[in-house]
Amino acid sequence: MIGKILVPKGRYVVAVSGGVDSVVLLDILSYQLDLELIVAHFDHGIRNDSAMDAAFVAELANKYDLRFETKREELGPDVSEALARKYRYNFLQEITNKYNAKLITAHHADDVVETIAINLSRGTGWRGLAVLDSDVIRPLTCVTKLEILDYANKHNLKWHEDSTNLSDKYLRNRIRKQTKKMNYHWKQELLNLWIEQKRLKRLIDSEIFNLVGDGPIYSRYFFISLDFSVGAECLRRVVKARLTRPQLINTLYAIKTALPNKTYYAGNDVVISFTSRNFTVELLK
Repeated sequence: MIGKILVPKGRYVVAVSGGVDSVVLLDILSYQLDLELIVAHFDHGIRNDSAMDAAFVAELANKYDLRFETKREELGPDVSEALARKYRYNFLQEITNKYNAKLITAHHADDVVETIAINLSRGTGWRGLAVLDSDVIRPLTCVTKLEILDYANKHNLKWHEDSTNLSDKYLRNRIRKQTKKMNYHWKQELLNLWIEQKRLKRLIDSEIFNLVGDGPIYSRYFFISLDFSVGAECLRRVVKARLTRPQLINTLYAIKTALPNKTYYAGNDVVISFTSRNFTVELLK
């Protein structure tokens, strides 16, 4: 099954860490001749030996005769998972913009289960079950880690193991140890739930867009008439998901109560200005 994965013809930036998942993804994509691939590697500067990963990925790109883009940051060993991810995706977005391409990552079925488990441990709402749903292409989400390892061994592929994947310092690593104990049936149930939640999310997002439009001016009366749960979903679309749930609720309260000619700073560079009937949303960055 894994060797039969195809993506639509086009130009893609492939995020390659040097680990087995991304090495297998790159090998599979290399057989699809209607693709233009650019290999991208981000070095967080978390480990002393991380430069070896960058050199390894550069060799991979050369092996497949592909363009290679890389960047290193000195984030240090104490950087949070969230900040490291932010830097990595900022780099990957920069490269996709440079080549007018789409981004492909090597997330697989076990990653989906882990991400759902992480969100459940944090007390997620329903959107926390519709994970990894964006414009990023993730062709391996239908295959398991075991299938990826099997492919790598059958094709004699080499990869680098990231030592930080063994550290209990990171929540994902701790969650991974737990999800590995889940039986196949429960994992499949979570994956089926994930597929259904993604479908519902797209339907809901489409309906919300039809309700609120594309701004930047919105009716205060419309939002005043909504309860906070529905209002938060609509406002999330308005601010392009920049605000946390508590920030959304606080902003809704401001929409319902603020005096005309007032300005409200909602957080994360979201600024809202009020008239008696409407409000205008400005995203500063």
